[in-house]
Amino acid sequence: MVLIRGDQLDDLEMRESHFEEFCLLPLVPQEFSTRLALMLRRAGVAPETELIDYRGLVLNPETYQAAVGDRPLDLTFMEYELLKFFATHPGKAFTRETLLSRVWGYEYYGGARTVDVHVRRLRAKLGEEYAGYIQTVRSVGYRFGSGGMVGEAAGR
Repeated sequence: MVLIRGDQLDDLEMRESHFEEFCLLPLVPQEFSTRLALMLRRAGVAPETELIDYRGLVLNPETYQAAVGDRPLDLTFMEYELLKFFATHPGKAFTRETLLSRVWGYEYYGGARTVDVHVRRLRAKLGEEYAGYIQTVRSVGYRFGSGGMVGEAAGR
C-alpha cells in the first residue's frame, strides 16, 4: 500500500506494478483500515476478530455488532462508530469537534450538535444501566467509561 498526497497521483501511473492499493493523505482512518482489511482478505490472511470488551459492552469490529450483557444493540453505522471510538479510548475527554473529526471524518460539514444527538440516541439504546458510560464533560464534550454501570462507584 502506498500513502501519497493528491499532487503525487501522476507519479503512480508509472509504478502501478509496485503496489496494490493507495490512500491519499491526509488519511481517513476508516478508509485506511477498510483498504488494509481488503488487501489482507485478497492475500488469504484472515486476522482473528478482536472483540472490544468494556465492562459488559462488547463490540465486534468485523461484523459491526454490539451488545450490552446478552442484549444486542440495534445501532446505526455512525452510532456504532462513535461507540467504538469511545470504547477504544476510555477515560479520555473529547470535544465535539474532535469527535466530528475522528469519527465522522475531516470532511464532515454538519454542526457539532450532531454529536449530541448521536450521544443521546446511544444512551437511550444502551439503556439505563449502561448509559452512564458516556458522560458529559461540561464545557468540553464527552468522556467514556469513567461512570460505569448503575451501582458502581463513580470514577472507577
